Amino acid sequence: MKFPLIYEIATKNAVKIDISSTLNEAIDLMYRYNHRNVIVVDKNKFFILTANDILKLKLKGYDFSIEISNIKLEILPTISKDANILDTMPFLEDSIEHICVVDDDGSLFGILTYTDIISHIDPESLMENYRLADLMNMNKNIQKISKDTSTTDALRNMADNDFDCVVVLKKDLPIGILTTKDIMDLIKRGPDLNLPVSDYMSSPVESLDENSTIKEAINFMKEKHFKRIIITNKNGEFTGLILQKELISLSYSRWAILMKQYSTELNEINTVLEQKNKRFEKMAFTDQLTGLYNRYKFTELFVSEYHTMAQRDNKMSLIMLDIDFFKKINDKYGHNIGDRVLLQMSNILLRHLRNVDIVGRWGGEEFLILLPTATLENATTLADKLRIAIQDFDMDEHLKVTASFGVTEVKIGDDIKSAVKRADDALYEAKNSGRNCVKAKVD
Repeated sequence: MKFPLIYEIATKNAVKIDISSTLNEAIDLMYRYNHRNVIVVDKNKFFILTANDILKLKLKGYDFSIEISNIKLEILPTISKDANILDTMPFLEDSIEHICVVDDDGSLFGILTYTDIISHIDPESLMENYRLADLMNMNKNIQKISKDTSTTDALRNMADNDFDCVVVLKKDLPIGILTTKDIMDLIKRGPDLNLPVSDYMSSPVESLDENSTIKEAINFMKEKHFKRIIITNKNGEFTGLILQKELISLSYSRWAILMKQYSTELNEINTVLEQKNKRFEKMAFTDQLTGLYNRYKFTELFVSEYHTMAQRDNKMSLIMLDIDFFKKINDKYGHNIGDRVLLQMSNILLRHLRNVDIVGRWGGEEFLILLPTATLENATTLADKLRIAIQDFDMDEHLKVTASFGVTEVKIGDDIKSAVKRADDALYEAKNSGRNCVKAKVD
């Protein structure tokens, strides 16, 4: 399940106005963009001026030529544009339906509404059997009026109780709704507000049956672009109203339940995958018989160490060694003993090398050792110590084996191919010199 980042879903072209502007300028801006609110900017603080605020001020007889700074407005919460949609959870208990999205410098990036949030909820993650009728708070804070109620009374009720809508009923059947969007239209037209609310309500009303699922409700809101849904029973009678905010809260709760249910299983899967990944990585980078680095990984490490050497102006050397007469061991004792010799040879090398040294099986009975910070002289001395350790070791079946060594110093301009070629030439010279010896090659 993917949770989008805030900047992916926020409305970037928020309608905003400076706090030093007048109320009339704010109202003109709301009319121009057909918005029920406008963001008020005071440096890095953000407020919201809503249609409900305009209604309250009008009922109180305010002069709309005054600056917005003279009006007490509620400050909006802010959230970083790089946050996750799950980070909006703490704001769901707020009465504010907008969250300001800010850039790294605290400036306004955009605005996030409940519409934006609900549009990015995946309905498939919700309980399809969860019905609207199961919501306990569906009937709270809902203003119901008759069609004969005067528009003035309806508006005053909305202003006094901070309702963003009232539902108009006729014999318990919803026949209309008056919302904050209608308020802006009324303020603009200035009609006779003593007329019944039925003259100005939005009608007919689209509703949803209380037996509809949460998934159906979310899809209904998305399709209709509604902020709220009027709920009816099987007889079409009004039973309640559900807001976007309530559906969002329920969705988050469902997400939390799902994640809790599967967290243990996911952790187990991740553990298995990590173990497999480590095993596959080891198989890709190491020789299966000896456990040393294989040719591919050794080459990769050579490149890395070469760059370090060049940057720090260090020395670095390379040793190639080959088990003498290894074919005879396989022919006489069998490949199982031959494998044991290779494994024991690897252990000898590891015991006598530094932690920073890199050893790999180059192929067959050939091994390569990379010695960071080691001069040609240092490498030659070490190679001879390794030669003696191998010569003195009792292998399986009390075998005595020896090895020949070729040593070279890695130079600026070398790659793995040129460096190995010189070490191999030195090794060839050691074999031609009777084996069980060390030869170095500079050029």
